[in-house]
Amino acid sequence: MSGYPVRDHPDQLIVGLVSVSDRASGGVYADRGLPELQDWLGRVLRTPWRAHPRLIPDEQPLIERTLIELVDEAGCDLVLTTGGTGPSRRDVTPEATLAVATRVMPGFGEQMRRISLEFVPTAILSRQAGVLREGPRHAALILNLPGQPRAIAETLEGLRGADGKPRVPGIFAAVPYCIQLIGGPYVETDPALVAAFRPKAAQRAAP
Repeated sequence: MSGYPVRDHPDQLIVGLVSVSDRASGGVYADRGLPELQDWLGRVLRTPWRAHPRLIPDEQPLIERTLIELVDEAGCDLVLTTGGTGPSRRDVTPEATLAVATRVMPGFGEQMRRISLEFVPTAILSRQAGVLREGPRHAALILNLPGQPRAIAETLEGLRGADGKPRVPGIFAAVPYCIQLIGGPYVETDPALVAAFRPKAAQRAAP
């Protein structure tokens, strides 16, 4: 790893967005994963952020190289992938993610499947993973998200009951504190959409 990320602002979050799809990358149809991720982050983040989007086919060596490039060269603090997490032979995103990881964060995958099971029993077929890639001076959180745009938002944001109150927490509530713990920027969110959780000792004093 070359060193610290170059930020336009001390609190800027650098995000890698990777859509893994043979057909979308081949121009058979328009990719929907990257626009959904960018729209969702734009609505939720209150921290300055910059995205590095990538649209690539289901090829494990290419996925691995892309993840390494986004973390080690582009300096991403967070990398979100979409697609390629099922049981078919072309679904190799989790394998590529685990191959570049230094540590596994199993709670992310567990909670993603917990959310999806609210809708379909086939959620148990999902192999989404969450990992860290760490170097001497920089670390990143890498998360495999579902391929469907609606499922992406549900997984990140969580589910609400009829009263509008959170019923099943989304995974993004834990992301800002995780990034903080691994040496990244202080990430703030719109609490009406995602209330980022931190222990009181880790919270920044209000200006």
